[in-house]
Amino acid sequence: MNFTLRQLTYFKALTVHRNFGRAADMCNVSQPALSVQIRALEDTMGAPLVERRARDVVLTGLGRQVLAHAEEVLSAAGRLDRLARDHRGGRSLSLGVIPTLAPYLLPGVLAALRAADLSLIVQVREARTERLLAALQTGELDVVVLALPTGMRGVVEQPLFEDRFLLAGSRARLARMEATGQVLRPTDLQPSQLLLLEDGHCLTDQALEVCGMDRSSGNINMGASSLATLSRLVAAGFGLTLMPELAAAAEQAADPELALRRFPSPEPARQIGLVRRDSTAGEDWFDRLADLIRGVGEGIVTAYRIENGPAENKPIENGPAERGPGNQSTKVGD
Repeated sequence: MNFTLRQLTYFKALTVHRNFGRAADMCNVSQPALSVQIRALEDTMGAPLVERRARDVVLTGLGRQVLAHAEEVLSAAGRLDRLARDHRGGRSLSLGVIPTLAPYLLPGVLAALRAADLSLIVQVREARTERLLAALQTGELDVVVLALPTGMRGVVEQPLFEDRFLLAGSRARLARMEATGQVLRPTDLQPSQLLLLEDGHCLTDQALEVCGMDRSSGNINMGASSLATLSRLVAAGFGLTLMPELAAAAEQAADPELALRRFPSPEPARQIGLVRRDSTAGEDWFDRLADLIRGVGEGIVTAYRIENGPAENKPIENGPAERGPGNQSTKVGD
């Protein structure tokens, strides 16, 4: 078809005012110029769109159908125009984040983006690792924040910060363990003691790897749908779990019965990173975004370490503690 947005705009104006002169005034053109464009649109469609009368026009049957489609096209064109104007004001960015990071990392990241004025228009999607990576491959997402390595070809992985794992349980349960002098390493945990997120969360795979287990180990409860739910369950005494240090302060604030304990050195940890396709132009926005997210993440975990430890093999309470050794950590992949 050879019709143009101008023709559709003039035709829509004609249907509104039902008069060539008034429609031309609305479009800031002469009446002959508008008439020529309407006639050209009718020629393209192969039949008249309006019945012309002395001081009025009436839509034909074809005209009514064309009007419905013209309104859709003009509406879509308007949205594209707004998108173009918005994009000229800054880069549009679709950012994916895994659920065990999003609630703890995103508020600070979005606030820092506003403060830093990176000229990024950010849309956020929270999903599990597999779905985020699939969306990254298809171009639905521009970058994703998750645990490294991804094991995917054709991507650029930028490490951001280390997120250590803590042993989490109820205050009563960890107090009993402390009273007996137990020094638990992740591999000392029994399958029947563990509560983990439901299958599909990368944190579950990481916890199993750290504990030297797999899904066939038996009696592992993998049913919680979120880290918040998992925290409430272990705080109520239903087992033990591995808590990312990034989430520790928020989850302890939400439930005072949640107790945390550091593992002996080297502490297990996951490496958080920012990932993009290697075909995406390597503009400075990626490095600047990585620096911003790194600053937020490191700020959260560092503040927690200063406030609560690390005091090796001691329960972590809500209050300042002396920092001990254990600066090394064992990293696990996704």
